[in-house]
Amino acid sequence: MSEATHEEQLIFRDPYIEWARRQSIPITEGLGVDVLAMETAPWDRTGTPAGIAHLRGRGDFTTLIAVDIPAGGATEPQQHLYEETIHVLSGQGSTAIERPDGSRQSFEWGAHSVFAIPMNAKHQHFNGSGSKPVRMASTNSLPVMMKLFRNDDYIFGGSDFRPAFGEEKYFTGDGDFVRISPGRHLWETNFVPDLMRLELHEWSARGAGGSSVFLVMADSIMHSHISEMPVGTYKKAHRHDSDVYVWPLDEGGYTLLWYEGDGDFQRVDWRYGVAVGTPLMMYHQHFNTRPDRARYLATGMGGLRYPFTEQKTNTFRGVDVSIKDGGRQLEYEDEDPRIRELFQEECRAWGHESRMDELLGDG
Repeated sequence: MSEATHEEQLIFRDPYIEWARRQSIPITEGLGVDVLAMETAPWDRTGTPAGIAHLRGRGDFTTLIAVDIPAGGATEPQQHLYEETIHVLSGQGSTAIERPDGSRQSFEWGAHSVFAIPMNAKHQHFNGSGSKPVRMASTNSLPVMMKLFRNDDYIFGGSDFRPAFGEEKYFTGDGDFVRISPGRHLWETNFVPDLMRLELHEWSARGAGGSSVFLVMADSIMHSHISEMPVGTYKKAHRHDSDVYVWPLDEGGYTLLWYEGDGDFQRVDWRYGVAVGTPLMMYHQHFNTRPDRARYLATGMGGLRYPFTEQKTNTFRGVDVSIKDGGRQLEYEDEDPRIRELFQEECRAWGHESRMDELLGDG
């Protein structure tokens, strides 16, 4: 045994990474990953193919796991002491969940659905088609739980911990709208049948007529929000000290990412199924080049109700506040001129004009 290998066994260990390597399923890495095209392989934990995505900037708390369900198939029954938000990328099916009193509740989902599994709730996913597979993506808090407990049997073996189900209507697609302030409004539910149809609310501070709503799902610390940009617009750049995955729900658009002081940008083009990582304190900015509105889902750990860390609280407080005022947002007037020029070129390539000059009075 080499000295380096011996050291790795004694210090600087990452229990989550060790766990991931033990699963014998593919691990895909990158700044942006096409989760629909990710390689998967049989996984004994789900009884179906699965794969892990390690996006740059994922931080210490969350990971992405893609799970396939073959036509007419189902996962093995699941129970675990971590929270997850599941985004259905393709296919249709249903999920059955066991309530604390032993009764079962089921709901049906399809592409563009998102739902949350209450922590430690027994559940199972079923493919509702006899001819087409399902691919779903789980954003979950397994890494922090694995680092805290370092025990597979405890995390996956079930316990007396009682899951937070909330009201029965939360698994029917219904929910409660909690009005707070622009950029802070909440939709409390456990299941959103179609992300494209959920009503959003204006959040002008994030730029150019955009709208958004934040989700509280299964009363968990997992974060989700849905944002939309009108035609010919883009959002203001911002950065944060927490990990978030961005899921474009339409084709047409892109994200630019850069660290302060960089001479150029990194770019991830938008396609349905792509997940974009947002590394720690890296500026990122989203652009709609479509001739229609563009919508995206963001998932991560630490939500408006339970931010989990002081840094996440600071991110939420400063996400729509200029960096000149101590916030996390770069105002339009402070951005690199190349950003607007590139966007204008991209819009023309899609057959329409940017509206940014008109909206900002720069025309």
